[in-house]
Amino acid sequence: MKQNLIALLCGILFGIGLSLAQMINPNKIINFLDITGNWDPSLIFVMIGALAVAFISFRWILKRPTPLLAESFHLSKKLLVDKSLVLGAAIFGIGWGMSGYCPGPAVTGLGLLSLEPVILVVTIYVGFFAYNLFERK
Repeated sequence: MKQNLIALLCGILFGIGLSLAQMINPNKIINFLDITGNWDPSLIFVMIGALAVAFISFRWILKRPTPLLAESFHLSKKLLVDKSLVLGAAIFGIGWGMSGYCPGPAVTGLGLLSLEPVILVVTIYVGFFAYNLFERK
């Protein structure tokens, strides 16, 4: 129960941050990616801030023997890029390109009840399914 409550609070805080940065607005993302057109570089500051927090916190957190609220860390041990990873990433990228959302903002955007975040979330899960299907073979 304590883990779920903390996860909910972290998710709400993350969603508020994404909303404040306007990352749930697909036009903001598209304008950031359109470097030859109507380029909006403001998301660079959001990314630099996120990288700084991740760089510092991951170094500190991974020095711990275990996480605060779990028995062990769950980190990927896979280091190779293979066919199943490329296929899953391609499906995910198609969903991202179709919707203009990246994953976190898409989940946050589900509350807006518009079609684009639903498309992306569905394609994320199709990518997970395809990856697992090829990984078993």
